[in-house]
Amino acid sequence: MMSPYLVVAPSDKRGRGVFTSKSIPSNTIIEISPVLVISASERAIIEKTKLFSYIFEWGKTRKQGCFALGYVSLYNHAYQSNCEYEMDFEHRLVTIRTVRKIKKGEELFINYNAHPNDNTAVWFDAT
Repeated sequence: MMSPYLVVAPSDKRGRGVFTSKSIPSNTIIEISPVLVISASERAIIEKTKLFSYIFEWGKTRKQGCFALGYVSLYNHAYQSNCEYEMDFEHRLVTIRTVRKIKKGEELFINYNAHPNDNTAVWFDAT
């Protein structure tokens, strides 16, 4: 499930990003995407490529990886994100939900640390 008002567009200093073409209330599910799970050994290979920027850690041990289909892998990171993601390991899904009201035209961000306000440093310069 992908909301029809989500659009991929150029993002200031971040390549591409996901934006909304309408206002969205807080706590709204905007995307549920299936994932393609990869093994720990496949993940180790991918971590040496450009694809590393598009995978998520997966599984209870976080050693596997996954490619989220839909727009999920295109949401940019922000320490104070306006969306959060939830992983459903059993059904192999990632859900994106707003954590505050979003204005029309605003870029949608997730915190790559999995919690909307987690300030733990990520693996790239996020300033």
